[in-house]
Amino acid sequence: MRLHRFNIFGNISMMAVTRPGLNTMNNRNVSQRDAAFPQLDWKDRCTVYGGIVLVSVLSWWYMVHSSHAMHSQSQMKMWMPPAAGGRGWYAEDFAILFGMWVVMMLAMMMPTVFPMASIHASLCKQRRAGGGSVVLSNVLVLGYAFAWIVFSVIGVAVQWPLHVTGVLSPMMEPYTLLFSGAVLVLAGVYQWTPMKTACLERCRSPLGFLIQHWKNGVLGTFAAGMRYGLFCVGCCWALMFLMLALGMMNILWMAAIALFVLAEKVAPFGSVVRTAAGVVFSAWGCYWLFVHFGA
Repeated sequence: MRLHRFNIFGNISMMAVTRPGLNTMNNRNVSQRDAAFPQLDWKDRCTVYGGIVLVSVLSWWYMVHSSHAMHSQSQMKMWMPPAAGGRGWYAEDFAILFGMWVVMMLAMMMPTVFPMASIHASLCKQRRAGGGSVVLSNVLVLGYAFAWIVFSVIGVAVQWPLHVTGVLSPMMEPYTLLFSGAVLVLAGVYQWTPMKTACLERCRSPLGFLIQHWKNGVLGTFAAGMRYGLFCVGCCWALMFLMLALGMMNILWMAAIALFVLAEKVAPFGSVVRTAAGVVFSAWGCYWLFVHFGA
């Protein structure tokens, strides 16, 4: 097996490989652009990118609409979690909260899968003569999204007791700085852990991941996408829980965290962003804890 190393977008570490079943490059020298994108035509691009764009736009529209409704006069018509000491939680409440987590995760994380989808489509394009199809890239993205849908179950499991115990208000905002400060410190410390580093390296090297975990067929491609998504969950779970500390329906913070995750995964200075964010989150959380206990 022969490996060829190159870069895409100037930041994502890439490796192309020549081996049976995955002929991504021949032995001649090719340019970085040709190696990364072997002439995807407009139909291929629409096939691969269309679903990602559509899901991202609709998810952001829903979150913006829901946030506006919750903070406007129409909030009486908007679903809100039961207050502590009020009525109990019904199946409908769990279902709506789960749907909200799913939409929020798709809005924040789907844009970050563009590099992976692009690389996978390129490899499928090169293997088209052998039965490969760029349509499989949509299956890969679906597997990636499924990992975040599964994480949404964990999100609901964490948020529900916070409402029952009165830590979060029906507006899905924390009542005290103690909880917010603790979550910020947790997110900041996690930025420096070996698990964060290992998962982020996988997220920043989509082609290297595909070489190691390439699977043929629909089920194999779905499994590969889900596995990549699980690495991204391992990288970003603490950042997602920051929404509990900053307000689940705070669109500005939601957008800021989404942009941070995107920069962390694809920017050439992603490691610097990760380290700096750890300092900022930890310091910010310690300040809020100091304010809480000093008040």
